Amino acid sequence: MAWKTLDDMDLNAKIVVTRVDINVPVDDGKVTDATRIERIKPTIDDILAKGGKPVLLAHFGRPKGKYVPEMSLRITVPTLESVLGRPVVFIEKPNREMIDAEAADAVILIENTRFTDMEEKNDPMMAKFLASLGDVYCNDAFSAAHRAHASTEGIAHLLPSCAGRLMQAELTALEKALGHPQRPVVAVVGGAKVSTKLELLGNLVAKVDHLVIGGGMANTFLAAQGIDVGKSLAEHDMTGTASEIMDKAKSAGCEIILPSDVVVAREFAANAANETVAADACPADAMILDAGPVSVAKISSVLDGAKTLIWNGPLGAFEIEPFDAATNAAAAKAADLSKAGSLVSVAGGGDTVAALNKAGAADDFTYISTAGGAFLEWMEGKTLPGVAALEG
Repeated sequence: MAWKTLDDMDLNAKIVVTRVDINVPVDDGKVTDATRIERIKPTIDDILAKGGKPVLLAHFGRPKGKYVPEMSLRITVPTLESVLGRPVVFIEKPNREMIDAEAADAVILIENTRFTDMEEKNDPMMAKFLASLGDVYCNDAFSAAHRAHASTEGIAHLLPSCAGRLMQAELTALEKALGHPQRPVVAVVGGAKVSTKLELLGNLVAKVDHLVIGGGMANTFLAAQGIDVGKSLAEHDMTGTASEIMDKAKSAGCEIILPSDVVVAREFAANAANETVAADACPADAMILDAGPVSVAKISSVLDGAKTLIWNGPLGAFEIEPFDAATNAAAAKAADLSKAGSLVSVAGGGDTVAALNKAGAADDFTYISTAGGAFLEWMEGKTLPGVAALEG
C-alpha cells in the first residue's frame, strides 16, 4: 500500500489531527445508533497508547456553510465519552494554545467543520488553519474520502499523514475485493434504477467474472431483451443502455446473471397474494417484486465456485415479506461460505447493510462498509481524493 498507517508514525507527545465520521443519526437530542462512533474507537485508543493527543475533526448534517445550532457536534459528546470510556473536551473555536493547554492524554472534539463554506470549497486557508492545530494528520473517515474538502484532502498535504485503523481496514478489504482479488470474482448489484449505477456496472463488467443483477434494475435488463415485465418498476428509456452493458460484458468474458424466475404480485404490500413464474411470463397486470427459487439456486451455485464477492444492493423488495426471500437466501449462502473461509465477501451501501442485517448475515461477511457514496465511487473505479492525498 502506498499510504502510511498509525504503525509508521511517531506520535509520542504529538497532537494528532484526526478526521473521523461521526455523522450519526439523532432523535430528540440523543444519538440513536452509535455504530460510527464505535468504529473510530480503535484509532483513538491507538493514538493515546502511542502517546499522542487526538484532536477530532468531523462534519454533522448539511449546514451548508452556516452555523446551525441543532447540527452542533456537541450532541455527540455523551456517546463519545460512553464509547471511549473517558472524558471528551469539546472546543467550538479552537486554536493551538487551547489544545496545548489540555492534558497530554485528552481527547478533543472540534465543532462541525461544515459550519463554514471554506470546508467544502477545500479552501487553502481552512486547510492551513486545521493543520496549525496539530503535528500529524490521521484520516479515519473513508466514508468522506470521495470529497475533496479541507479536512479530508487539503490538510493531508500540509502535515505528515496516515490512515487510521478504520480507513486502513476499509482500504485493505477493498484492495482484496477489486484491486488484486482471488478469482473467480462475483459482483451482486441490486437496487431500483440502472441510471444510478451506470458507471458501477460499466466498471464491474470489465473486472469481475460473474455479475448478478437484481432488484428493479433487473427488470430493465429483462425489458432490454424484449421481455414484457408488466407493471414492474423498470426504466424503459434505459433499455438501450442495458443492452450496451450486456454487450460489453460479453466482450469482457463476464457472465451477467438475471432472474430466470420471478415472484410477482398485483400490489406492493407485505404478504400480498403472489405467485412464482418464469421471468418471461409476468402477467400484464402484475409486478416483479423478487427473484424466484431457481434464480437463487443459480446464484448459490455461482457463489460456491467463487473466491471473492462484492455486494451492493438487494435482489428484491427486501423491506417487505415475502419479497425478501431471494436476498435473505443469497446473503445466507454468502455468509456461510465466508464463515467457512472459502469466500472473501465485501459489501457496502445503505440498503445493502440494512438488507444483510435483516437477513442476519452481516456478521459473517468478511467486511461490511458503512461508507455509502465513497464505497460506490470506489466500485466505479474512481480516484478518491481523501485516499489519493494520503499517498502523496
